[in-house]
Amino acid sequence: MIAQGADNAIKRAIAEALATEYRLYRAARRNGDVAAGWHHLERAHILAQTNLRAHIASHGAMLAFAIRQGDAREAAGQLVRLMLAPLGNLTGRLPFGNTGRSNVSAFAPMALPPDLAAILGRNTP
Repeated sequence: MIAQGADNAIKRAIAEALATEYRLYRAARRNGDVAAGWHHLERAHILAQTNLRAHIASHGAMLAFAIRQGDAREAAGQLVRLMLAPLGNLTGRLPFGNTGRSNVSAFAPMALPPDLAAILGRNTP
C-alpha cells in the first residue's frame, strides 16, 4: 500500500507539473516568445514520456507549434516521433530526459533537469 501511495503521489506531481509547463507554453506563445515556448514544451515532453497518452500529446503540441512557426524540419521530426512514441512506451525503451525535439536524436537519453528529476522520483546523474 505504501508503494502505491507513493506512486499516486508521483503521478499527481507529474500531472501538476505537466499542466504548469503547458500553461507556461501557452503564455509564451501568446507573448510571441518562441524560445520560451519550446523550452516549456521540451520540459512537458520530459514529464510526459512515461505515459503513452501524455507522450503522444506532447509530440502533438510540438508538431502544432512547429507548424505555427513554419518550421518544416521540426514538423517532419515531430511526425516521426509521433510514430515512434507508442513503440518506445510499449517496449519501455524510452530515452529518459530526452527533450523530444528534432534537433536531438530520438534515441538519446539526456540529463534530467534537477527539478524534473525530483518530480519524476529519479536521481540525476
